[in-house]
Amino acid sequence: MLDPLISIRLKGQGRIFWPGQELDCEYQVDAVEQVDLRAVEASVIWYTEGKGDEDLGIHYFERRVAADHSTGDLRPMRHFRTTLPRTPLSYSGILVKIRWCVRVRIFLGRGRSAFFEVPFQLGDAPEIHDTEVSE
Repeated sequence: MLDPLISIRLKGQGRIFWPGQELDCEYQVDAVEQVDLRAVEASVIWYTEGKGDEDLGIHYFERRVAADHSTGDLRPMRHFRTTLPRTPLSYSGILVKIRWCVRVRIFLGRGRSAFFEVPFQLGDAPEIHDTEVSE
């Protein structure tokens, strides 16, 4: 059995976006039988990495199930747009990082699932490296 293929494409130039800008995205699922694909979730999320508790925020979310579509086929190309928020901006510090991504998760028969995500940057905050910290 092949692993499912999930493709995500962010339209526009590069992967740096600005607060208030529209994120235009399309995604598609392949290498899965139509009858095996039960649901697809697409989301735009941010999450933290680093010291302390990890946080996660959902900016955009859609869930589609085969029963909701006349053909029952969730594999064809799907398109969505969302206006990005003002905060939190992407940040890559020493102790904590704030990451943004588009994530597509699929739910298959027999309780299996898979996901793929494409990272992007919200804002243009520069990375902070260990050598830039002053005491």
